[in-house]
Amino acid sequence: EFGGSVGILEENDVVGPRADPAAWPDMNLRDLEYIVAVADLQHFGRAAQQCHVSQPTLSSQIKKLEEELGVPVFERTKRRILPTDTGAQIINAARRVLAEAGALREIAAAAHDPLAGRYRIGAFPTLASYLLPHIVPALKRALPQIRLILVEEKSDALIQKLRGGQIDTAFLALPVAGHGLHCSALFDDRFVVAVSDSHTLAQRTSIDADVLARHRLLLLDEGHCFRDQALEVCHLMGVSEDADFRATSLETLRHMVRANSGVTLMPEIAVRNPDDGIKYIPFEGRPPSRSIALVRRKTCSRAPVYARVEDVVKTWAHDEAVRRTAHD
Repeated sequence: EFGGSVGILEENDVVGPRADPAAWPDMNLRDLEYIVAVADLQHFGRAAQQCHVSQPTLSSQIKKLEEELGVPVFERTKRRILPTDTGAQIINAARRVLAEAGALREIAAAAHDPLAGRYRIGAFPTLASYLLPHIVPALKRALPQIRLILVEEKSDALIQKLRGGQIDTAFLALPVAGHGLHCSALFDDRFVVAVSDSHTLAQRTSIDADVLARHRLLLLDEGHCFRDQALEVCHLMGVSEDADFRATSLETLRHMVRANSGVTLMPEIAVRNPDDGIKYIPFEGRPPSRSIALVRRKTCSRAPVYARVEDVVKTWAHDEAVRRTAHD
């Protein structure tokens, strides 16, 4: 439910463009934050909570903005709120304006101390749980005056937050589409095959495409970038997906494998040695992998912090590669 009193433009209301664009009002950033919040949450009440204002205040300001612009930004029905075609363009422009305003604040803050203040780092689910616990202590030592804020979201949401200035940088898998973003490759995360230790494949020391093609793989649900990466491997190796099951996390996949309900791919960063009930089998030859990068906006003024984060992660990745080689 939308709840409360929502200022809306009714279907029969006539909204026309202003004859004199010079007479258009000066918009403030708060109005832009309101329409972006509603677009993201598709709910006036939750948007008001996020913006720390009352719902009537947010609703009336959006209605006022629509009337002053002469176009509706949102379509409202009893069940949903959607941007109009023109509204979608306005919202995208608002995101860019807010991102640039955030960049202005960062420039001013960085002028005082570029290595102090808040720094927001995003990571996608199949990486966050396995990378962040290793690097956060080192980041705190390298950046003692920085207050780290960690955000775990799917890749598409992270890119949107990055562009909108809601986070400063993100760990993403390459390639990252779009302009205005700077990517620094950090390390390659190889894939291995995970099977139950009672599975027929468990006795193998390596695996190739011909062997793997005899088995259907358990994969993650839609929206996870690791699913897309695994499907690419399946396509290259002629492997089929087990369409009867899709997991919501790598840990669910791990439980299914442990129960001998199928086999799956696992990124090496998520491998546990030893892992009771599971055998991880490397690929023969050059293994498939995903390339992990640190991504920021090109306009971001926190380059010194970004460089420290990059150095910390590359150092960890190098040490981890040495450790794994010694273990193998």
